[in-house]
This record gives sequence, structure tokens and C-alpha cells, in this order.
Amino acid sequence: MNGSNRLGKKSLPTSQQAEHSHYHDKDHEHTDGTHGTGDLAHPHIHSEESLRRIVNRLSRIEGHVRGIKAMVEQNSPCPDVLLQIAAVRGALDRVARIVLDEHLTECIGRAAQEGNIDVEIKQLKAALDRFLP
Repeated sequence: MNGSNRLGKKSLPTSQQAEHSHYHDKDHEHTDGTHGTGDLAHPHIHSEESLRRIVNRLSRIEGHVRGIKAMVEQNSPCPDVLLQIAAVRGALDRVARIVLDEHLTECIGRAAQEGNIDVEIKQLKAALDRFLP
């Protein structure tokens, strides 16, 4: 939700006010893991609370991964390392669920209201194709 995307505030009604948005440009090569299907640019707007919640979870996961690295460096038993890796996988899956849920409720809902749902669905399908095994 960050990286090479342009950040900016978007003027919305108070009930939909958001503090962060990012745009996907037509034919832009995304290097930060975001989707890019070559379709029209569209804003993705997320609340500061939502972003903070996701970033906090990712920070905990990052610390957990560093802990696993330390376990490997200390030659910890393989079953213990595998158990911690499974915990990180589960935590990443929960973050992915939060991101997907937010995308469905906010981004897809907004696209439906704005009349560009087909573009948003196409991009979601492309992202899910890369995300799901």
C-alpha cells in the first residue's frame, strides 16, 4: 500500500474522509507488489486507522521473522523453527484477509458507485491469481 505510488489526500464527504490514497497508473510497472493491469488510473483510499492496523500487524510479523532468523542462527531444533514459520504464515494470511476485506468493502464498493466495477474486478482477479496457490 505504499512504495512507488503517489500519495495524496482526496476530498471526500466527512463520512468517507480518508487520510491516504494511492493511484495505479495505466501501463505502470508495479515493483511494490500492487496490482497493475494497464487499465485506467483509479484511487484507492484507505483510512489512517486501517493503514495503522495493517502496518502494526506487519511490524509484528517482521519482528517474528527476525526471531526465526535468530533461531536458525542459534541452531534451534528444526521442529521449533517450523512451528514459528507456521505462525508467521498464519499471521500473513490474517493480514491478507484484512487487506482483501478492506478492498472488497471500500475499493470495490466505491468502484461500483462510480461505475467502474469491471476494471476493479479485473484487477482483483489478477491479484488473486498471483496470491492464491
